[in-house]
Amino acid sequence: MSLLSCSPSPSLACAGTRRSWLPPLSLWTACASLLGVLAAPAHADATLDKIKQRGKLSVGVDGVGPPFGALDPATGQLGGFQVDLAKDIAKRLGVELEVVSVVASTRVQFLQAGKVDLLIANIQWTKERNQILSFAPTPYNLVGGGAIVAKNSGIHKWEDLRGKVACVSQGSNFTKPLQETYGAIVKGFRGIPESLLALKGGTCAASVHIYPAMRYTLSGASAAQWKDYTLATNEQLIPSPTVIWLRRGETDTQALVDQTIQEWHRSGALLALALKHGVPEEYIRSANQRAQQGKFDHAPFDADLK
Repeated sequence: MSLLSCSPSPSLACAGTRRSWLPPLSLWTACASLLGVLAAPAHADATLDKIKQRGKLSVGVDGVGPPFGALDPATGQLGGFQVDLAKDIAKRLGVELEVVSVVASTRVQFLQAGKVDLLIANIQWTKERNQILSFAPTPYNLVGGGAIVAKNSGIHKWEDLRGKVACVSQGSNFTKPLQETYGAIVKGFRGIPESLLALKGGTCAASVHIYPAMRYTLSGASAAQWKDYTLATNEQLIPSPTVIWLRRGETDTQALVDQTIQEWHRSGALLALALKHGVPEEYIRSANQRAQQGKFDHAPFDADLK
């Protein structure tokens, strides 16, 4: 039904009478309903409304896990790369920031249950996550897996894990390639600390988590504790786009976050934060250069869809 049909036509008159034709009441009701819908103002999605009403943005981050998260000894507050990204989004919204430390086994449930508004927690794009969550399509990083092994393990490449136990975080996207491509026996743990403890205890032959965290473990403040361990290989396992996640249907929030990420790349702010916190910057630096030409990556990449 076109909008024109909502008005009676002056050329239509009943035969033998001067009275103009009037549409039935049901047609008037339908027209009124349609016009009301069309005239209704557009509303922001539920997340943006909630954030602005309460004056606070709640963001789930990985917690203490250098180089992405660290505890500020002066304040006792969680800080680091992920928190700084969350602070910038909150500042742009003109609200306070609430940081929530999440773990791999429950972080998706935290987002779905509304305990956090966003996840900035080193979660790469996967088909499985894409089926239940939404995300800002411009990646803010590209991260793959790294494997810490004992120096005398004889493990020097991913293929050497066949038949051996690899410890990962519960819900890790490294589980599938470790099992299906490299034939490893995978055991899931609550997080990186538990996995590394299992490695030292001999439960697993390799601890497999995001490459930057594994590299930092061997070279950071606790390096002395890991003198008998090394990275099996510098080849990262399934490098994938790291994105900011949100709930389904929150298109306004998605657009705002995506525009913010693109601005981080274009301005060089993301690169500066990576250098400040010791986050490997190779991908971020190349993304910054492309952004100067108005070019941005968008998840998923073609390789992720295969």
